[in-house]
Amino acid sequence: MKYSIIVAVYNRPDEMAELLESLAAQTLKDFEIVVVEDGSTVTSADVCERWTGSLDITYVTIPNGGPGPARNHGCTIADGNVFLFLDSDCTVPPTWLASIDAARTQRGLQAFGGPDREHTAFSPVQKAISYAMTSILTTGGIRGSAVRTGGAFHPRSFNMGMDREVFNVTKGFAPMRFGEDIDLSIRMIKAGFKVGLIPEAWVYHKRRTDLRKFYRQVFNSGDARINLTIKHPGTLKLTHFFPVAFLAYSITAIVYTIVVPLGWSTLLPLALYLALILLHATLRQRSITVGILSVVASCVQLFGYGLGFVRGLWFRMILGRKDGHAFEQTYYK
Repeated sequence: MKYSIIVAVYNRPDEMAELLESLAAQTLKDFEIVVVEDGSTVTSADVCERWTGSLDITYVTIPNGGPGPARNHGCTIADGNVFLFLDSDCTVPPTWLASIDAARTQRGLQAFGGPDREHTAFSPVQKAISYAMTSILTTGGIRGSAVRTGGAFHPRSFNMGMDREVFNVTKGFAPMRFGEDIDLSIRMIKAGFKVGLIPEAWVYHKRRTDLRKFYRQVFNSGDARINLTIKHPGTLKLTHFFPVAFLAYSITAIVYTIVVPLGWSTLLPLALYLALILLHATLRQRSITVGILSVVASCVQLFGYGLGFVRGLWFRMILGRKDGHAFEQTYYK
């Protein structure tokens, strides 16, 4: 057994069924699946049972503790030499595992990750959120490539893998509420392991189904960035400040426009930026509806991340608190 695909799941039997169906279609068959049910009230037990005749599945349940500890538990019972992590809201193309196997052989990667894409069946809101999460015009542009950040590539846990040795040395995911995958990526790089992006190993990644849930996600990401900075000094980059700058400029420009006669000109840079997003998203998605929603989703992303970043900065760095509460019950969407 070469590969162990580990999936932490919480109240997502329908998504688990779609993921298992896509894994059953893999062209490379040398893998097992370890499903860790993380304290769910609506379990995936029946779904996994239906696939036991076609797939090598191990299904276990544990008390709810978040995806990081659940993934670690999966590693402790897995038989493979390489651990692969997928979120339950992902599906994979038939060549996903074969692409990973080829890249590992050719490049000698010990840890790795792949990008995410939106499926044509996604709703307009999900496509808009996907645009905000992946576009070069937003902070989402840093997710898929180390080139855009000017630094090392940090695999994300929705589509991530590592050799067993890497897990044994790093001890896997730390018990963090948010940002646990970036923390692990930083520790893998510091430990000297060869970490890289495999562009061909992409996954379809479902997005939040509404903007409120998306706001919570990005707010917590901004909050987590401060925790990561405290834990790993020197990892904060200029790009992480863009949402805060966007937030500060937007609020200032709007207030100035209201207070000062003919002050509307201060909004021109903002209007041009949003118009560029509208044009880019519309052309990319071939839909004006998705283009308009992408403008809204991008604003939600930048405002949410910026507010979370400011909150973390205030509570952890200025007031010296160990951790903030942010939004509770957000281990999974």
